[in-house]
Amino acid sequence: MFAKVLIANRGEIACRVIRTARRLGIATVAVYSDADRNALHVRLADEAHRIGPSEAKASYLDGEAIVVAAKAAGADAVHPGYGFLSENAAFAEAVTRAGLVFIGPPPEVIRALGSKSRAKALMAEAGVPTIPGYHGDAQDDAIFAREAKRIGFPVLVKAAAGGGGRGMRVVEKPEGLADALASARREAEAAFADSTLLLEKYLARPRHVEVQVFADDSGNVVHLFERDCSLQRRHQKVVEEAPAPGLAPDLRRRLGAAAAAGCRAAGYRNAGTVEFLVDSESAFYFMEMNTRLQVEHPVTEMVTGHDLVEWQFRVAAGERLPLAQDSLAINGHSIEARLYAEDPAHDDRPQAGRLARVVFPAPTKDVRVETGVSEGDEIGVFYDPMIAKIAVWGEDRAQALDRLHAALESVRIVGIATNRDFLATIVRHPDFVAGKVDTDFIPRHRVALVARPSRAPDPVLAFACLAVLLDQADARKAEARRSADRHSPWHRSDGWRLNGTGTQTIRLKDDGGEFAVVARFQKNGYGFDLPGGFARIAARRGPNGEIRAEWDGQSLTAFAAQGNGEVAVFGLGPTWRFKLADLERRDAAEEAPAGSLTAPMPGKVIAVNARAGDSVRRGQVLVVLEAMKMEHALTAAADGQIEAVHARPGAQVAEGGLLVSFVSEQPESSEA
Repeated sequence: MFAKVLIANRGEIACRVIRTARRLGIATVAVYSDADRNALHVRLADEAHRIGPSEAKASYLDGEAIVVAAKAAGADAVHPGYGFLSENAAFAEAVTRAGLVFIGPPPEVIRALGSKSRAKALMAEAGVPTIPGYHGDAQDDAIFAREAKRIGFPVLVKAAAGGGGRGMRVVEKPEGLADALASARREAEAAFADSTLLLEKYLARPRHVEVQVFADDSGNVVHLFERDCSLQRRHQKVVEEAPAPGLAPDLRRRLGAAAAAGCRAAGYRNAGTVEFLVDSESAFYFMEMNTRLQVEHPVTEMVTGHDLVEWQFRVAAGERLPLAQDSLAINGHSIEARLYAEDPAHDDRPQAGRLARVVFPAPTKDVRVETGVSEGDEIGVFYDPMIAKIAVWGEDRAQALDRLHAALESVRIVGIATNRDFLATIVRHPDFVAGKVDTDFIPRHRVALVARPSRAPDPVLAFACLAVLLDQADARKAEARRSADRHSPWHRSDGWRLNGTGTQTIRLKDDGGEFAVVARFQKNGYGFDLPGGFARIAARRGPNGEIRAEWDGQSLTAFAAQGNGEVAVFGLGPTWRFKLADLERRDAAEEAPAGSLTAPMPGKVIAVNARAGDSVRRGQVLVVLEAMKMEHALTAAADGQIEAVHARPGAQVAEGGLLVSFVSEQPESSEA
């Protein structure tokens, strides 16, 4: 076994590998960019080495810098994790040339299976059905246009070196192909340092089913059954489960056999995943093979009882597979949900900012939390916005669904919007409960999955105000403890006034409008002037941060906290997030003019498609912004004429930064 392993990755997968390595007595080496200097994976590893600036292309995609770090640390092997360079044959070769072990398949296998055309040829030779497509070396737009016509629209543009939905576009009509190719190339280059693209026939509403495979140097190949990964947005998985619900035993057997046969044909080694699309008639087609560990591997571990990272270490060290196929079995059901810093109500827009408060469900043998962040960390603009993966196990699917819903309900993230409620709604959706899943599930049910009341009810407003007032009281008490005069009236937190009742107006703002709540300081509590009337409330914080309130004879408990200029309330229906209006910027000189196009998030300007004096139409793409490994097309919200373009390609812009201004007042900008 290895003495020391460098992990060529970041975030939750780096933390995940560290955990298994530590259990096996293997020392770990982390690498980090400037943005990750204080990241959790850096703090957990035995040692850490800087590999470059914040942008992935200059750090986590710099194979030479990673190999130099591995040699400097005296590592025996390199674990690539997933994403970044995990499926880069040149990187695997560089690791091997440096005298280190690459914990993955051999470079020639990565290269063969990374070529979609060669991978499909290998699978076809092994008797596996494949999807019609184009996987040639010629990459000019004219070739793609010709091949798309041959395949027939709609087609799927995909990054040849891709994964995680990066560099992927659905093109419904010929006139949309050129823009999709240009956008996919840029995103693929930024995410994988490889802009090569391919085309596939786009199948409407299939299931996405993948098979976990493993192979060793002795020629042994096994599969650890399948996972259903159909629930996706932007072609990126958000909910995965094992085994796939409603899969006929014969189809399960055939999928496993096909995946194993493909591995043998490719001369595979170590962990991999063979991905299939399954149509409504239970016909299946090979889509691609991921020559690495998958994000969703925990669900396979939970239903088989085996640590796949440990298997990776052992196989890479030359050991045989721990078990033969007939010794592997499925036990129970596991479901995983990916918690992202994104706003489903605003087209899944990624979010950036500080995690002011983080509460995850307590880990048990049946509940597993995989994360690369902790309270106080930043979700930046340079990498994927995933906060955590929450995976659960149950004796059957119904029990797993109940446990996942309970686990999601216990998540408390303050300071940044997340998709927590979106995931919890999916888990309770009747079609998902019934196992009616396909890749169109989220688009088809989008309205129901993001629905919420238009205005916050009085109890929610009251708890938001209580969070502010109780924090103020705690701050005054802390100040008094530090003061030479602890009994000074200036330290009082009860709103005391010499003559009359002390009051404070708290202004809260959300998509439903702005609320001005007057809080009156009273003996043993507060009086609130709420939209529904006056309420007397006595409140205190519990040991876990929750607020317990006595409200006109009834008792209510909820979690409410503030951070980053917002207050979040959990436990009273959906999550409610309010901006503290008094803390918002009110400097008119800094505010963008009405109707201007502004950046919805921090990011890098990739393209500007407009000039001063141009007339534009509603929906026309004016600026393309790159943030969190994705491109965001910013469009004109109405017809009009451009007065000035303030954005420049390559420039970094802050959230709210002015990009384009118009001659006449326009509605707010929109994001496509």
